[in-house]
Amino acid sequence: MSGPLIAPSGARLTIDLDALAHNHALLRSEAAGAEVAPVLKSDAYGLGAGPVGRRLWAEGARSFFVARLTEGEALRAALTPGRPAAIYVLDGLTEGAEDRLAAAALTPVISSLSQMALAAARGARDGRPLPVALNIDTGMSRQGLTAEETRAVVQSLDRLRGLDVGLVMSHLGSAGEPGNPRNAAQLARFLEARALFPQACASLSASAGVFLGADYRFDLVRPGVSLFGGGPRERPDPRLKAVATLTAPILDVRNLRPGDVVGYGESVRIETPTRVAVVGAGYTDGVIRAARGGANAWFAGAPRRILIINMDILVMELGDAPAEMGEPVELIGPNAPVDDLAAAGGTVAHEILVRLSRRAERLYLGEV
Repeated sequence: MSGPLIAPSGARLTIDLDALAHNHALLRSEAAGAEVAPVLKSDAYGLGAGPVGRRLWAEGARSFFVARLTEGEALRAALTPGRPAAIYVLDGLTEGAEDRLAAAALTPVISSLSQMALAAARGARDGRPLPVALNIDTGMSRQGLTAEETRAVVQSLDRLRGLDVGLVMSHLGSAGEPGNPRNAAQLARFLEARALFPQACASLSASAGVFLGADYRFDLVRPGVSLFGGGPRERPDPRLKAVATLTAPILDVRNLRPGDVVGYGESVRIETPTRVAVVGAGYTDGVIRAARGGANAWFAGAPRRILIINMDILVMELGDAPAEMGEPVELIGPNAPVDDLAAAGGTVAHEILVRLSRRAERLYLGEV
């Protein structure tokens, strides 16, 4: 028999900026003297670059990384007035964007010879070197100058004229696997590239790289997902606190009998008498459909297996736990780690966080 339905209040996303500050402090301690420059791309991994950036600035962050020009403009607007910071744009410089980068005082991360030519031309036009970061490809084959291009640039002063290379950086492809020899190979290539720019600061590591040891930290580290509670090894890390907690109300409690089928198709067939709760959140809210059957929600002091995830609702096992209509269920948070949901869905915490929908009511704790 099903219980009475109530008018749903919908999912709520609580963003704990005090937990963010804890994670930032942990990363600063682990970085052991290297500057911690938070990566706030994709609207701070979906959690709001404005509130997140302001709190991190209050915690001492003075450099930030974003992906897009528009993200950099939004972060600059959120920090001003009174919060000066270096903001690096990972997309670099594209033709026609020079004035907007300059207006928001954004530093492009140069990843190709064509971008370098645009930046040098802008510096020559302005009559002063243009501040840039230089991205070196050390083995991800994704972005950055190759080793040959980097050496050619250094040998050709014309290409560097008009540029102020303040940072040389790269990115590790296997930092989440400490024993992977790819890490040491990338480190060796980065050391060679860095030696060509002895006056520049250097940065190789993001979240996972911070934990690889002193050799990988250099002058600046660029943590992203671990600031928000994602473990550096793509599994929960007890040192980090959950920043995002997604809850949703129980809409209904049902008693299912052997042979009952749950949801679409016939992939979930009940074999023994089972008590379930219908919960008011689904993949629209960021609880990805692929996690069904393997993910747990947290309710009444214990994990509860999620059977199905639809667009707006999901169904979870209740066991004999008392449950009332409207009671909140934790879908992501301190007791339902984002890494666990990601693993159940065959993805990473980064994707879970950026998929959190704006439909959920948002509540910030610890705003400044």
